[in-house]
Amino acid sequence: MSRTRTTPPRPLDIEALFPELAAHRGTTTRLHPRPGTPTPYDSSVGGPLLWPADEPWPACTQEHRRNKGRRIEDIHEERRIHAAAHDRALTDEERERLTALQRRHKVPDIGDTHPVPLLALAQLYARDVPNLPAPPGRDLLQVLWCPFEAHGLPHTPAVHLRWRDSGAATDAVLTNPPLPPVVGYEGLVPEPCVLHPEPGVVEYEWPELLDEEVQSRIEEWEEGLWESEEDGGEPLSYDADFAVAAGWKVGGHAYWGVTGPHPMVCSCGTAMELLLAIRPSEHGGSRSWIPLEDEVLAPTHVSVGRVGSLNVFVCPADPAHGHRTSLQG
Repeated sequence: MSRTRTTPPRPLDIEALFPELAAHRGTTTRLHPRPGTPTPYDSSVGGPLLWPADEPWPACTQEHRRNKGRRIEDIHEERRIHAAAHDRALTDEERERLTALQRRHKVPDIGDTHPVPLLALAQLYARDVPNLPAPPGRDLLQVLWCPFEAHGLPHTPAVHLRWRDSGAATDAVLTNPPLPPVVGYEGLVPEPCVLHPEPGVVEYEWPELLDEEVQSRIEEWEEGLWESEEDGGEPLSYDADFAVAAGWKVGGHAYWGVTGPHPMVCSCGTAMELLLAIRPSEHGGSRSWIPLEDEVLAPTHVSVGRVGSLNVFVCPADPAHGHRTSLQG
C-alpha cells in the first residue's frame, strides 16, 4: 500500500502579489517514485509491465549505433555498491569492482538497424492518476524507450506509448521481457520504484509564457528579495518555487528551462498538452518542493540528457494520436 507524499504549501500566496497569475494557475499529479518492488498490477517507474505473454515486445529498429555500451546488470550493481557506502568511504575492493562495472562493452554482431528491445520505463493506472488522459476504453498507460540517446536533435531516447484496457489483460503476463545486451547511457535504466501519486498540486506556467509586464514585475520582486537577503540563504524565485512542480508528474505545465517555450502541435492541428514530465530529482532547484514526509531526491536514477528533463506531449482531442517529446537539459 502506497504512503502519502505531501507537497508543502507554497512559501507565500503568489497570487496576492500578482493577481494576474490566477489565469496561469494549473494543477498536476506529482508521482513521487520511491524504491520498492512493484508488480505488473501496480503503477510504477522501472517496474514490470502488465504485458500479455503472447504479445511481441517492442524494439527499436531506427538506424543508430547500438553495439557498444554498459550492461544493465552492471549498472544496478554499481548503484547497490554506492547505496551501501552512502555514509562511509568506499573500500579498496569496492573501488576496484566499480572500475570493472563501469567498463563499456562492445557487441560486434549487432548492426545499426538490428532490433534492440525497448526498456520498460513506467506504467500508470488511471485509478492512481485521476488526470491521466486515457483514450476511451483504456485505463493503463505503459511507457517504454530506446536505451540509446540517438534520436532527434538534440539526441534523446525514442519514447513508445502503449494504452491498454487493464481488465482485458487477463491472460498470462510476460515475466521475462527481452533486454538489450548493452545500453548507451546508464541514466536510461530506471531503478524499480513504486509510486505515491499526489493529485491536485498547484503550479503556474513557465515565466516566459506570462505577459511581459507581469514578467517585469516578477523580476523586480525577485531582485528585491536578493538585495534584502542578509543571511546568505537562497531567496525565493518564481521559476523555482511557484512555476512548474518538481519531479515526475502527469499533466499540468511544462518545464522550458533550456529552449524556452515552443509550440507542440499534433498532426491533426490541435495544440498538444503535457502528458508526462520526467525529471531527475524531487527538488527541481528548490527545497520547497521536497515532500513533507521524506527527502529522497533522485530515486529512479533516470536522467535524460545527463541532467535534463523530458516532456512528453499528447493530443487532447485523441491521446492515441502520435505523441511528441521535448528535452530540456
